[in-house]
Amino acid sequence: MRRKVKTQTKREERYMSWMGKVMVSAVAGAAIMSGAAAVSSANAQEVKGPKVTWKFNVWGKKRAFTADVEAWSKHVAAKTGGNFKIKIYYGDQLGGKKQNLDNIKAGVFEAGKVCWSYHPGKNQAMTVLNLPFVPIKSFEHQRKVAEAIHSNPIASGEIKKKWNVMAFSSSNLPQYEFMGRGDAPQKIEGFKGMTVRALGGIADAMRALGSSISTMTATEVYQALDRGAADAVSFPSTYAHSAYKIDEVAEWFTSNLSPGTNDCPNIISLDAWNALPAAYKKLMEDAREEGYKALKAAYSSKDKENLPKWRKHLKEVKYTDAELANFQKIGGKPVYDKWVNANKDKFNSKAVFDAMMAAAK
Repeated sequence: MRRKVKTQTKREERYMSWMGKVMVSAVAGAAIMSGAAAVSSANAQEVKGPKVTWKFNVWGKKRAFTADVEAWSKHVAAKTGGNFKIKIYYGDQLGGKKQNLDNIKAGVFEAGKVCWSYHPGKNQAMTVLNLPFVPIKSFEHQRKVAEAIHSNPIASGEIKKKWNVMAFSSSNLPQYEFMGRGDAPQKIEGFKGMTVRALGGIADAMRALGSSISTMTATEVYQALDRGAADAVSFPSTYAHSAYKIDEVAEWFTSNLSPGTNDCPNIISLDAWNALPAAYKKLMEDAREEGYKALKAAYSSKDKENLPKWRKHLKEVKYTDAELANFQKIGGKPVYDKWVNANKDKFNSKAVFDAMMAAAK
């Protein structure tokens, strides 16, 4: 018995000695990790400033269209150690898409996406960006055109006076294309008599082609096409068709019509912007660049994913140069003239239109 007790005691001593070393190592490791975390946190907070939280409202779910604001949110949080936060509310959580301007003005939230075509009467000068067949050649070119109008004193002055907001950046929506069911419109005459979902200047162009227009919002489109309430729907191609699952119920798509786009900028309350310290404003300007990079990558990625898939299952409609010239002849200049004349008594519409076309050159 004595030998067993003696042997057991030695084992316990060795075990306790080993445990002591483990605990010392663990404590030392924790201290090192804690120190590293502190250093990392210090490095992360490159911009010092107060705690600020902005609420950003947008309709629909997370998708390519929201990639820019998601990039902003990550950028400002990382650079300030979490002191500056942009919290994104998807699915119209803070209010309907058509009320975003009203709610920003009322202080319900600080920022949100707005599509001028959802409520053209609220900001008529900005709708020049929705005119059809503007010769946009690239993502960067489109940004240049949008920002020329966002900073135009007539257009920017209108939204400042009415809503106390600024258009901080564009969502830079790609050119629209159509998806539909039934007979595919192989020529310009094919759209005559169709009920199509179109907004802004694209809707005016399609009216000129003999289509009936439905101005439903994006979230209503799937059901309308599926149930036959619309024959064709236009969306920024290709990301939006897949985001709203239109490709699941369509039978054909156009791939080179490029009738135009709609400007859907990121709007910020001037009160919220003016309240930011200078360092945070600079941070937001940097974030804007990150946002444009994220948008371009997201839209391009969707094109690479969608087009090969669609070409296997849907009929692709491509127009000849002669047909495209017909589209532009009927749906271009007459729509421009109509827009200028309809707004000339409200503001200097010719000057705004000329500013856009100068930027598009």
